[in-house]
Amino acid sequence: MADNAGIAGNTGDIGATVDLAILGGGSGGYAAALRAAELGRSVVLVEKDKVGGTCLHRGCIPTKALLHAGEIADQARESAQFGVNATFEGIDMGGVHKYKDGVVDKNHKGLVGLIKSRGITIIEGEGRLTGAQQLTVGDTTFTAKNIILATGSYSRTLPGLELDGGRVIASEHALQLDHVPSSAIVLGGGVIGVEFASAWRSFGTEVTIIEALPHLVPLEDEANSKLLERAFRRRGIGFKLNARFQRVEHTETGVRVFLEGGENLDAELLLVAVGRGPTSANLGYEEAGISIERGFVNVDEYCRTSVPGIYAVGDLVATRQAAHPQLAHVGFAEGIMVAEHIAGLPVVPIDYAGVPRITYSSPEVASVGLTEPQALAKFGADNIKTVTYDLSGNGRSAILQTKGAVKLVAQTDGPVLGVHIVGDRVGELIAEAQLIYNWEALPSEVAQLIHPHPTQSEAIGEAHLLLAGKPLHVHD
Repeated sequence: MADNAGIAGNTGDIGATVDLAILGGGSGGYAAALRAAELGRSVVLVEKDKVGGTCLHRGCIPTKALLHAGEIADQARESAQFGVNATFEGIDMGGVHKYKDGVVDKNHKGLVGLIKSRGITIIEGEGRLTGAQQLTVGDTTFTAKNIILATGSYSRTLPGLELDGGRVIASEHALQLDHVPSSAIVLGGGVIGVEFASAWRSFGTEVTIIEALPHLVPLEDEANSKLLERAFRRRGIGFKLNARFQRVEHTETGVRVFLEGGENLDAELLLVAVGRGPTSANLGYEEAGISIERGFVNVDEYCRTSVPGIYAVGDLVATRQAAHPQLAHVGFAEGIMVAEHIAGLPVVPIDYAGVPRITYSSPEVASVGLTEPQALAKFGADNIKTVTYDLSGNGRSAILQTKGAVKLVAQTDGPVLGVHIVGDRVGELIAEAQLIYNWEALPSEVAQLIHPHPTQSEAIGEAHLLLAGKPLHVHD
């Protein structure tokens, strides 16, 4: 909070009327603030912790730093297969945290400087909506022509399952562990659970994932899920699918988790990774007339709430048009869109299916667009075509010793509807896939593009060559 203190009062008088007040300084909130200030609006940004929110301080950035440290550990163990003599002597969690926190601190300082340079006032404290044009922070109430709610989300748990921060933990606790757990049970096989399972396995932890649905990363195309499951088996990561949690007990050495059906498992700790809930309680939203369902703020395609002049962005919201992804880059995009909408600029509503999705495990899972079942439901079986290009035919993937595939879903004689990829480092490929989907490219159009050799990006080109009926490095 000290880094924010110098900014408060940088412009305008607290308590006066401003053009825009934003409650929450995470990805969506600060993106809206930066764009609105760029458009000449006076902006007040209310944040009870540090600007950057969950993503920067307790989510995206530190988690990926942890995963990269795990990648380095795996490379040290496996160096001999590349003809390099190296030894792996263990994990120094103090050193890992120093590296991780250094990345976070550098990004935070840069963000604070950027906000300060745009003339945005940061108010530190817990804000509350107290009217259609009013926010109150402590004893100060001020008015704004428009308000954006960007209060984000929190780590959920299950009814009767208490987080104690020691043996039963959430992701924010996992990021601060001062040691490598000898064993861990991960409750939830979605993105968060899979990423921590991957990092901990790289550090040497014995991990078992419990997932109630039939597959890991269940929102992904089933082909991606199966490839990830196969890779996790090779890595020695255990998982139980279609398995439902019943209860947990503390033992002398950790926890014992009981599943429905009578099975139980022991481990040092239990990570609860069953998703994130919207932070909307006790903030005055419903009292101000804002429509809320299951804690989520209902918004339209422009992120407008049911109260004129009040918008909501990020993990907090639910959209009626499509499932709303809880992703930092969605918050960025919504914040920018709302700031421009308030300024009267023409904006295009976000196509949430066109948002790229990445799970940063080893291997990575990356996708954009429709899964095969979604495409079949929308267009019918006769109008859908799929192909799969195995990364075994990609030279760069062979160099990296990674396995996986690119799966394309397309309309018959029409555009590409979905791109689904599994493999190490394939998250870097999904930006091109995003363009292919969002520009409604035909397979033949992508097949004409020349991809540099040897790169993993060639796998995108090869998959489209295959879909266009002129495969190159593909075995029959």
